[in-house]
Amino acid sequence: MTRFLLIDKDAARRVLMASELREQGFEVEEHDNLNIDSISGAEAIAALDELVADRVRSVSDIAPLILLAEQPNVRASVAALQAGAKDYLPLPTTTSDLMAAIERATAYGVRRPVRARETVEMIGSSEIMNTLRQRIAKVGPTDSTVLILGQSGTGKELVARGIHAASNRSHAPLITLNCATVPANLIEAELFGLAAYENRQRETTGLVEAASGGTLFLDEIAELPASAQARLLQVVQGENRKVGQAQSMPVDVRIIAATHKDLKTLTETGDFRSDLFYRLNVLCFELSPLRGRRKDIIDIAEQLLVETCKRLDKPGLVLGEQAKEAMLEYHWPGNVRELGNAIERAVILADDGAVITQSLLAIDTSSNQTTETEDADEKQTSLEDYFVRFVQENEDFLTETQLAAQLGISRKSLWERRQRLNIPRKKTQQRGLREQS
Repeated sequence: MTRFLLIDKDAARRVLMASELREQGFEVEEHDNLNIDSISGAEAIAALDELVADRVRSVSDIAPLILLAEQPNVRASVAALQAGAKDYLPLPTTTSDLMAAIERATAYGVRRPVRARETVEMIGSSEIMNTLRQRIAKVGPTDSTVLILGQSGTGKELVARGIHAASNRSHAPLITLNCATVPANLIEAELFGLAAYENRQRETTGLVEAASGGTLFLDEIAELPASAQARLLQVVQGENRKVGQAQSMPVDVRIIAATHKDLKTLTETGDFRSDLFYRLNVLCFELSPLRGRRKDIIDIAEQLLVETCKRLDKPGLVLGEQAKEAMLEYHWPGNVRELGNAIERAVILADDGAVITQSLLAIDTSSNQTTETEDADEKQTSLEDYFVRFVQENEDFLTETQLAAQLGISRKSLWERRQRLNIPRKKTQQRGLREQS
């Protein structure tokens, strides 16, 4: 039975709500004003907003707080949630709505600062990894949105988990969605939920609402359709509107987004909302490819070997010196994910207690210089490296307009990038024929 405190100066309304909650099995204590001494030990509190106006944070530190508003407004609701309240209900409210709010508020307990936080292990002793850990420790305790950029396989989800674990939201869920895996016609319902309408008697909970009080990690954010981008912008601003719902409801969730694409360029081409980009890009992590931190390769490989041997029940395997040299020489276009696949392949093929060799890893360091590997590497390299290479290889044959069109950017953006990356136009060029206007 939930011990619930109801604080309301309107006696008639308070008595009615309390009696209806008692019929549903709640143990309700009624108060006509706030008394800090009386709320200790409560599992949840619902209070008229004006009675706790200046004490939302202190009350929320004692028990999950639901605010009841006689004159509700969006600004006040967002401020209340940011101060620590679990929910904000306009009056009059129904018993079912209040019960649903109590259930949500008590699902994860009180959001207190976490001192002994769960840590997410990040392997590596390079300067890049040490700096990354320091940044996560600084960024984690804030509620600011985070954008993580990096090639496929560089560990963007691991960084998101680290940020969540270092935050005051670590007691609440971290919910992950890869935006590229959900069809465009379903992703809004998946993220924001469906309101009840006509033949649909019950509304559905979206991932935004499910992550309330915690963190929502959106991988491959560049794949989010334009209509969903508009709704996500509302969520970043503290509101969520379900599909088919007329009104927005306040929501308390931290957004972490990730992509391997250049969002800035996508905003210039109109494929990604610029206002959402700037809202997400409050704090930005740019992850280095594995070949950029070779000092960490052996440490990561040995940890992956231990985990894989345990999972596949093949003890006693070790990395041979030849294999280690090959791993340091190889360019790893697929980053840590490719390294993990190579280790798993070697463990499966190796005999028990054997030494893992380069042939078992099946990586060919001599192919680093072949055209085929260079093409694969080009797809994995950073966007700026790709831009420089493309311009230098094609500027003798294409006009500036054609170069910009091939890159999918405006001619003005092409000029700006030339200036920033120090790629001046050649004075004499043997260009292709200009397009007929």
